[in-house]
Amino acid sequence: MRRPRLRRPRFPRTRAGQRRLVQLVMAGWVLALLPVTWMWVTTGDRLGTAEDAPRTDVAVVFGAGLWAGEPSPYLAHRLDAAAKLYREDRIEVVLVTGDNSRKDYDEPDAMRTYLTKHGVPDARIVSDYAGFDTWDSCVRAKKIFGVDRAVLISQGFHIRRAVALCRAAGVESYGVGVDAKHDVTWYYGGAREIFAAGKAALDAVFEPDPRFLGRKEPGVSRALADAR
Repeated sequence: MRRPRLRRPRFPRTRAGQRRLVQLVMAGWVLALLPVTWMWVTTGDRLGTAEDAPRTDVAVVFGAGLWAGEPSPYLAHRLDAAAKLYREDRIEVVLVTGDNSRKDYDEPDAMRTYLTKHGVPDARIVSDYAGFDTWDSCVRAKKIFGVDRAVLISQGFHIRRAVALCRAAGVESYGVGVDAKHDVTWYYGGAREIFAAGKAALDAVFEPDPRFLGRKEPGVSRALADAR
């Protein structure tokens, strides 16, 4: 039995057809770049380094994967920045948010252990075990943990999206973009953000509920009370 031959797409031969094709391609690029533009406009001057971060009660650190149960180098850099802010008395509490959807994968507890080893008291760390993506983490920070204002910590390629989404979720945010080696992971993360920006824009417009919302938790307010 002969397989049907696939027809190759034909490039328009007429100038009018070619012009329409170019217009369609340009329109596609404009639509693709609109979410990225929205992120840049929304974040504006709300980004900086750990040295620039304003004094804030709460810092939010987003998960970035584990290696053999330990924070990946990218996640470790984020946690180092949070520990630095705490040691300098620039924050009081660290909210670690990450994935714990499986028993054998627990980002928040690994983040907590790392922070305690680097000088942050256990009582000043609050864990969000259902931070499955950036939008979920931001919404849960606001609705579950009662965070109204926070310093967000992530790599530079992700921090704009984090700030834009947390502000859309009602958390007044300042983003700290930590340094990262420009390796394959960094370039992959940067490219991924172009596509992730589209989902972020949709999340900001439609405000879907997180995958898991649950009851309000007093962890942040208790940690702040302990700090005072």
